[in-house]
Amino acid sequence: MHNRLIGWMLRGVRAIGRAIRRAIGRTTQAILAVCRAIVAAVLWPLRIPGMIVRFIRRVLRAVWAWICAQGRMIKASPMAFYRGFCAKRDWVLAKVEYLQSESGKWRALFSTLKAPYSFLRMMGLSPQMATGLLVAGSTVGGGVVVNETVFAERSFSRGDSGVYAAPADIPTTYSDSDNTLRINLSSVPVGEIVIEDVTVGTAYTGSALPSGQTSVVLVGGLATSTGFTGTYLEIGHLVVDRWRCTTFELSHSEVHTLNIIGNASDGQSISPSPGIPRRRGIGGGNRADAMITSGGYYDQIVIAAPVSAVNGKVDKLTLSNLFTKGGKCLLTRIKAGTIDVLLNETGAGNGFATKEFVVATTTVYKTLTNQDNVEVSISPP
Repeated sequence: MHNRLIGWMLRGVRAIGRAIRRAIGRTTQAILAVCRAIVAAVLWPLRIPGMIVRFIRRVLRAVWAWICAQGRMIKASPMAFYRGFCAKRDWVLAKVEYLQSESGKWRALFSTLKAPYSFLRMMGLSPQMATGLLVAGSTVGGGVVVNETVFAERSFSRGDSGVYAAPADIPTTYSDSDNTLRINLSSVPVGEIVIEDVTVGTAYTGSALPSGQTSVVLVGGLATSTGFTGTYLEIGHLVVDRWRCTTFELSHSEVHTLNIIGNASDGQSISPSPGIPRRRGIGGGNRADAMITSGGYYDQIVIAAPVSAVNGKVDKLTLSNLFTKGGKCLLTRIKAGTIDVLLNETGAGNGFATKEFVVATTTVYKTLTNQDNVEVSISPP
């Protein structure tokens, strides 16, 4: 009995020992796992360059394998390679043709939408008259309706007449009975103004000069009068290009570089006076954006400085391809760095004795180029 009790005690001690060893082993494994996780987290950033190198290596191997495969394909079966290349080419060209077809459809749609307005302008109607007809009653044709939502607002860039306070694109005032395009310049400098490809004066159906006006084109400041201190237009570079006028005059202006080249007229007088006008450019830091319009019909074009004692300022003013009739083309009271008068035609068909193209003695220059200007018989526009 005594021996049996001792055996039981020994087995119990051995069981307790085994349990203690297992607990210590599991705890040690858990501690080692936590340590390994901490070390891996610390060393993870150091593995990134190696991962990038391995990725690049795999990409290069894949590219090289593809090149080798193409070479083997060409060697084994040139026609199969060619057919595969043609299939990829045809896929790309099909997508290009689809995009071109869609682009053509959109262009056709927009051309159809603007067709009634363009047709009325082509028939000689002013922009206001054409717009009025379209707004008064929608134009229906070819399944397309063009109504007042298409021509909702007047705009300088769209060629609409009115009085514009530069550099605003929307007119401050306008009247359906007055088809004058007027730009008022003041102390806010404008980077560029471009007006091109327009018809002015009595050159289209239903047009007439405003009451009391004799100039179809008037560019410049205003003279001193009662209660008004005279103004000038300050221009860095003025381009007068391809005008057709009955009479043309540049007067009461100061210009550093005056280029008068290639003008034809039915009688001309080019007699500016030498002086010392300075070079000129219009900066002003955060100056206004450009004002650009192309195409249009106007009774008159006026670019002026109407605020007393405040000169208008524009860095570059380009007036190109103006067809005028019914009055004078007048440039006056301008202070400019450069004025280019190029390739204009002027004449009233009354002989060379009457000078239709005039650069007056009141125009003062520092540098003058007077080249290839000829007198030829030119009938009125």
